[in-house]
Amino acid sequence: MAQSCVTPGVGQILDTMISLTRLTLLHRVIVAGGDSMALYLGLRQRGFLRTTTPALCRYKRTQHAIGFIAGRDIASQDAGACIERDLERISPFMTVNAGLALLVGSGENGLKIRAKLEKLGFRIDAGVRCSQGLVLSASRQGYEQIARAA
Repeated sequence: MAQSCVTPGVGQILDTMISLTRLTLLHRVIVAGGDSMALYLGLRQRGFLRTTTPALCRYKRTQHAIGFIAGRDIASQDAGACIERDLERISPFMTVNAGLALLVGSGENGLKIRAKLEKLGFRIDAGVRCSQGLVLSASRQGYEQIARAA
């Protein structure tokens, strides 16, 4: 039996993110955050071979239809700042009609994250509570028009 390299607890988060974004094997996925390598390995083990991180990405911009963000310390004080930084890192790699799933804690950082998502052209679609926190699903529709107007 093959041993899994994925951190315990990441499997449930990954399953939730996959179902919220309706990820298929044909989508390009970019992952970020403190647990990005665990997400990367988990997706690769599930057969999602078009998965990368910003550090490993060979493509310049706007190639990825789905983005996943999960951090290690979602309950810490600076978790919101880390998520915002990760959003800024992967946003340029995502298409104008991209989907996003991110793991957030249940702290007071929710308003900051929502404002950052809206600034980057994302609209929150759904949220699902899991053992690690809250997984939000967001989509970006027509971001190209917003970016051109700014």
